[in-house]
Amino acid sequence: MDKEMTPKKPVKLPGWHSIPALVILGLAVHLLIPQIASLQHSWSVVREMTWWAVILAVAAQVMSYVGSGIMLHRIVKVYKQNLSVFKGALITLASASISLIGGGFVGGATATYTWIRRESRDGSTAVVAGTLPGYLYNAVLVGLALIGTLYLILLHDLTNTQLIEFGIILLFLGGTAAALAIALRFREAAIRFAVRLAGRYAGLRHNPFEPAPVEEAVKNFFFAWDSMRNGNWVLPFLGAVISIAFDMVTLFFMFLAAGYPVSLGVLFAGYGLPVLVGKMAFIFPGGVGIIEGSMVALYTSLKVPNPICVVVILGYRLISFWLPTILGFVAAAYLSHKRLELS
Repeated sequence: MDKEMTPKKPVKLPGWHSIPALVILGLAVHLLIPQIASLQHSWSVVREMTWWAVILAVAAQVMSYVGSGIMLHRIVKVYKQNLSVFKGALITLASASISLIGGGFVGGATATYTWIRRESRDGSTAVVAGTLPGYLYNAVLVGLALIGTLYLILLHDLTNTQLIEFGIILLFLGGTAAALAIALRFREAAIRFAVRLAGRYAGLRHNPFEPAPVEEAVKNFFFAWDSMRNGNWVLPFLGAVISIAFDMVTLFFMFLAAGYPVSLGVLFAGYGLPVLVGKMAFIFPGGVGIIEGSMVALYTSLKVPNPICVVVILGYRLISFWLPTILGFVAAAYLSHKRLELS
């Protein structure tokens, strides 16, 4: 199992001289230019913010990473290994930053695999730890997106265009869930289909294609799925729920800091779908611009004043994305030179 699951290439950390975060920052500025006018009207909101609520927002984001640490801790525990919640959170933080510059979900999963595999010398544990978290997060976000969309429909706060857009997204998610169910039932056919699809995509881009990594990725998914049977998925899933819940609490405290506390329904309506769409928009690292723009549009449609929306959303993204991204590169450097006490 270990030999089959070992990635062909080890994860490579970026050189500090390149400062990759600046590239992402440039993209964010480009995408957020339309919001600059609103920022000029939002200065009064910033001056009157309740700063103890901002501190609570930061604390909530820390707890979000604790939830991620719990998830990795419980996944590793399935294989009779031990990983502290703190180190699990550190790996999650570092892997998220690596994913921005090294292959998205695949890059982050490979980083997690590498750090856990190096110390445990157990490929099975590392494969599941690298593969499963992304699916658990997305499962929680799909649930939140469904709740938020239903809330918007019941309030009739969706325009016809938005209703069509969200309907297409939810249809895509439903189709994806059905495809996964079929793939789990017909695994060999699913592997062949994935290889054929990836080959055609590489051909369209005139890139060389090797089927082995695709086959390995699909087999990793099946292995992770099988490993979580008999209730083994419950506690890792709870960790994902804790992580997403505290991320939402971060956003709530930012609204509170701006003097505009929102109801639970409004919070759900503006959170789940933008974050989920941001994860689906692979060409924008970390959903930069997509999440911010979608959240501002949704909360504005829910009668939240635009200046407050802009301050709250950008403040939330600073706490939940930009600062963790910077800290994640520091954590990645630390993990690359420090052996994890994993046994």
